[in-house]
Amino acid sequence: MTPYPCARLNRFARWWIARNPVQYHNLRDDLIAVNMGVTLDCYVIRALLTSTLFGLIWAVAGFLAMRFSTFPGISIRVHNVFAVRLPAFVLTDTSVLILNIVESVVIFVIAAYATLFFFRVYPSLLKKNRAAEINLLLHNAVAYIYAMRRGGTEVMEIFRSVARETRVYGEVAHEFRRVVRDTDYFGYDMISAIRHLQETTPSDKLRDFLQDLISVVESGGDVTGFLDVRVRMYQEEARFEQKGFLNTLQMAAEVYVTLFVAGPLFIIIVMLVMGLVSDTSVTYLSAIIYLLIPAGSLFFILFIDAISIKTGEVERYTVIKQLRTFEDVRVSEQEGEDPLARQLLRYDRVRNIRFFLRHPLQAFLVEPNRTFYVTVPIALVYIAFTLFVIPAYPDPEVLIDILDDHLVIALLIVLIPFGIFHYLWQKRAMAIEAGIPDFLDRLAGINQVGLTLVQAITILVRANLGMLSYEIRKIKRDLEWGVSIQEALIRFEERIRTPAIARTVTLITKASLMTSDIGDVLAIAARDATMSEVLKRERQAEMFIYTLIVYLVFIVFLFVVIVIDTRFLSMVTMIDAPTLTGVTGSGPIKNIAIVAFERLLYHACLIQAFFSGLIAGAMGEASLRAGVKHAAAMIVIAFVVFAVFL
Repeated sequence: MTPYPCARLNRFARWWIARNPVQYHNLRDDLIAVNMGVTLDCYVIRALLTSTLFGLIWAVAGFLAMRFSTFPGISIRVHNVFAVRLPAFVLTDTSVLILNIVESVVIFVIAAYATLFFFRVYPSLLKKNRAAEINLLLHNAVAYIYAMRRGGTEVMEIFRSVARETRVYGEVAHEFRRVVRDTDYFGYDMISAIRHLQETTPSDKLRDFLQDLISVVESGGDVTGFLDVRVRMYQEEARFEQKGFLNTLQMAAEVYVTLFVAGPLFIIIVMLVMGLVSDTSVTYLSAIIYLLIPAGSLFFILFIDAISIKTGEVERYTVIKQLRTFEDVRVSEQEGEDPLARQLLRYDRVRNIRFFLRHPLQAFLVEPNRTFYVTVPIALVYIAFTLFVIPAYPDPEVLIDILDDHLVIALLIVLIPFGIFHYLWQKRAMAIEAGIPDFLDRLAGINQVGLTLVQAITILVRANLGMLSYEIRKIKRDLEWGVSIQEALIRFEERIRTPAIARTVTLITKASLMTSDIGDVLAIAARDATMSEVLKRERQAEMFIYTLIVYLVFIVFLFVVIVIDTRFLSMVTMIDAPTLTGVTGSGPIKNIAIVAFERLLYHACLIQAFFSGLIAGAMGEASLRAGVKHAAAMIVIAFVVFAVFL
């Protein structure tokens, strides 16, 4: 049997780790904290192999670039104060080759060390991000634990239940999975498993919670009262955590304006001035517009995504139960039923198609991603038709200008429908979430007077809860058709599919299974939903300013580019060739690539519009999908401005 590949290099990995045991001990703790699923030896081997390969690639690329490329000479003038005579030497082909090899070795060392350093710090970065996600969802998970404890569930069974809800409680559920793993497979008792989780978790808040929980359990204290206090405390702490995030986001907005708006503008102006005396400015400006701006914007988007307080998409796995109650009953077919059976089968086949044809927009409102199934083929057909009917212009610049406009239109065909339907879906989901706190509060009040949850929902059908009232009527309809209250609530969650509603439904369904007296649990859920709604509104108010800043800086960027194009470049074209006589490297003005510069400025605005829109969504709504509508709006602005003024 072939041994595991990492096992062949374990001896070398242990020797490498022994060179700096303290540093690699911290790395081992980080690997455990982030659930990397790899041992320290194997991770070190992967890091060494990857850094060596990365260094070799850059070294070979650097050697080929220096060997077969010609760069302008750089002369360094240093005044010889002490009149020291340096030996004269002549660079031969051999000496140039040696210098290239030395430079390649230096590039290899720098690239390999940078890659190895990245592998060292990468787990610590993931650890911080994972700790933030745990802290974000901990108060929801503690509320869920409190609901189950009020129903009389043992602590270990509570941990098992939380561990199964990974789609709702995210990284908190993954942490409690360790307790279940240690008790079920490694033979730990519950207290030892909790202590082990306390030692390995990246979240200080979860560590303190586990420490206090161990103290209460070992001392025989009131676990339910302890959880009640912690739920209230964590709900209050969520407000302060969001304030810290908003301060960080404010700093990120200032960095964005400086690096990705003012910086590119300054570089573009410099390159345009240099274009008067050198033809290489077009190449450098192309690299900046097509490589530097997209790469920098993507890096900034990833940074915003890493620090954002957000929750992922929620999915719930459902099981289809096949009823076999009457499987022993003999079925006798009668004559004349064949046409009816065929009609029923035919109806089942075309039911979904008929519903889509009757309500074509409803499918896109439920799932905005479905718009891509329609818009992407239309955009491709539009591009193909454009390429087929466009005449063969002798001037390639004219051909590129025409293709640019049609490519922008094709991109808008894809972006605009998705942006519109996602906005409508988001607006509907937010309206429903806004009614959740009032809904839970009324449920708690009705349940505390002695009515069941089903009776409370029947009463609330007549209440005015805005957009949520329509969904409550659907829940009541499911109950009338014999569906249990838990399944009716799960169907409600599947129709909306937002994290807030998923957490609320999970809490209510679990509490209702434990006991019928869930008034206190509903009150906790109502306070949690109210706190989440308040935090969301505060964030929306703060983030609206940052979204407005992104729009303003894009308009400033567009305005400066238009001024450069209409004033500076148009004035340059009217300058006669003798005007620049005496300028080093200058030639006739007609040789200056004015058309190329204009095209580059147009593309710079389009690229800036696309990435600025995504950044506006990431900063304002913590969602790149929400940024699609901003990107489409900015692209339309840039397209219209260039079509009108140029």
